[in-house]
Amino acid sequence: MSVITLQAVKKDFGIKEILKDANFSLDINDKVGLIGTNGSGKSTLLKMIAGLESIDSGQILVNSGSKVVYLPQQPEMDENHTVLEQVFADSGEQMNLVKEYEEISDKLAHHPEDTQLMSRLSQIMQKMDSSGAWEVETNAKIILTKLGICDFDAKVGTLSGGYRKRIALAAALISEPDLLLMDEPTNHLDALSVEWLQSYLNRYRGALLLITHDRYFLDKVTNRIIEIDRGDIYTYTGNYSYYLEKKALAEESAISSQRKHQGVLRRELEWLKKGPKARSTKQKARIDRVNAMRETEFKQVQGKVDISTVGRRIGKKVIDLNHVTKGYDGRTLINDFTYEFSPEDRIGIIGGNGTGKSTLMDMITKRIEPDSGTVEIGGTIHIGYFDQHSEELLTAVNEDQRVIDYIKEEGEFVKISDGTKITASQMLERFLFPGNQQYAPIYKLSGGEKRRLFLLRILISAPNVLILDEPTNDLDVQTLAVLEDYLEDFNGCVIVVSHDRYFLDRTVDTIFALEEGGIFRKYPGNYSIYLDYKKAEEAEQQETVKNVVVEKPATLTTTVTETKKRKRLSNWERKEFEQLEGKIAKLEEEKTTTERELANVKPGNYSQVQKLYEQVEKLKLDIDKATERWLELAEMES
Repeated sequence: MSVITLQAVKKDFGIKEILKDANFSLDINDKVGLIGTNGSGKSTLLKMIAGLESIDSGQILVNSGSKVVYLPQQPEMDENHTVLEQVFADSGEQMNLVKEYEEISDKLAHHPEDTQLMSRLSQIMQKMDSSGAWEVETNAKIILTKLGICDFDAKVGTLSGGYRKRIALAAALISEPDLLLMDEPTNHLDALSVEWLQSYLNRYRGALLLITHDRYFLDKVTNRIIEIDRGDIYTYTGNYSYYLEKKALAEESAISSQRKHQGVLRRELEWLKKGPKARSTKQKARIDRVNAMRETEFKQVQGKVDISTVGRRIGKKVIDLNHVTKGYDGRTLINDFTYEFSPEDRIGIIGGNGTGKSTLMDMITKRIEPDSGTVEIGGTIHIGYFDQHSEELLTAVNEDQRVIDYIKEEGEFVKISDGTKITASQMLERFLFPGNQQYAPIYKLSGGEKRRLFLLRILISAPNVLILDEPTNDLDVQTLAVLEDYLEDFNGCVIVVSHDRYFLDRTVDTIFALEEGGIFRKYPGNYSIYLDYKKAEEAEQQETVKNVVVEKPATLTTTVTETKKRKRLSNWERKEFEQLEGKIAKLEEEKTTTERELANVKPGNYSQVQKLYEQVEKLKLDIDKATERWLELAEMES
């Protein structure tokens, strides 16, 4: 059954034709990845399906009764809302009941004698019981916890952009729509959260249309790929690996067909020049066929970003960090870190959101000073810093400035890797900015195109140290693949901060993991090798705990505390895990029974209402504690 169908949809922004004649449908079991270069119209297509962007012609048909939810890259939120209030802000009847229940409970905590609130609470709880809204609240808290958000009462205004995106993601997931539209859902998620989301979407019962730069994620989640290529839509039935295979074959076939066509046309034209004038019907038909062949147009293979900028000499001394420490508001982000970067280094820096990775990059580039220690930069070093948020481009630059003028600020000509010079306009074309776009103002570019433009500006400045802070955010997979190839041959030091597993595997040979307390741990190899090290460490810790259980039961508590970072369950933890499932179910059953009693209390019996209300609140607290422990053990078990 089709959830949504596009029929002959057209969209044109003047300087760029987004869709020429788009026709496709999404079925209830489709998990579709949307592919295309930055600016090809991927985000615009999602907005059109969500009803937030108009179409020029054609129609978008949504199956009657189907619910469509759209998760944008930059969700809008009420900064005065708490996390839970924001999650339930645009929700249905069930979630509205949960929201009202939370609000009344909060008021009763401050005014326990308010009989009107007690009465209203009783009514709400009865409705929640009959509608199954209790499960919605529990599911919301579980999803938020899995996404790394545990303070449900925190104000949205106090949270970073990354955490806000997680809240919006949680709201989209718990709404359980028939069609979920997601624009870069993995941005700002750490590796563990990405893996959980990947697993969740694999079990999701509904259609999915998503844009993502994470190629591992794309490969594991999708069963179909839709590509936008210069206004045309191409569909591939299979995951991202299948798409790459078929795309390569299609391009080879197109090139072969064009060569054959050119060969036949050339021979036919030679015949026309040598042969007699057309006197017979047969000869006239042949001439008509030649004329038709001459008018045949072949679509050129999609252009690819060409990164061939020249580097500059790099000396032996690159960047020396000596006992660097940095913290904010009493919290240490970087603690006594010492390291000498070499010209050949390919370093990947990983860690949770807010741990201090970008802070370290800002100290290296002298944007901020350390609290203690020193940062020394070699005399020949020229740093190219690809900022996580592209702050220079998005804030310091006048967005009314033309694209080509922004690049010309680095020079009228660009020296490329073979030593020759090309114009700024030619370099822009290599970065997929055609002539009409080059003279457009920067504000007319999409977010991904601005990132690509910013990357070009950095590369043509000929750096010998490249610092890439979350480079995969908003860059299309085609550009990322070319950037990865460029980095393999880059003559200089590369420092990458990223959550993108695929990108790290392709570009780095050493991992620095930033852990609690601002401590860096060094691991040789790429990200996949790092994961192997972590698994081996956890297995060793697990074996240690087993031995302690057998040999020294008296010191078990101390030993478990010391090894709390392992992820696999010990025997006693597994037993606790199994018992918790039954305990939570029993507590939920007891809470449901108590809520029914509360809902059936005779009017005016306020003492009984107060008593049962307090019992419900205590049971909720017990359930929350048991659920939190269950989640902790479940994470170790998974």
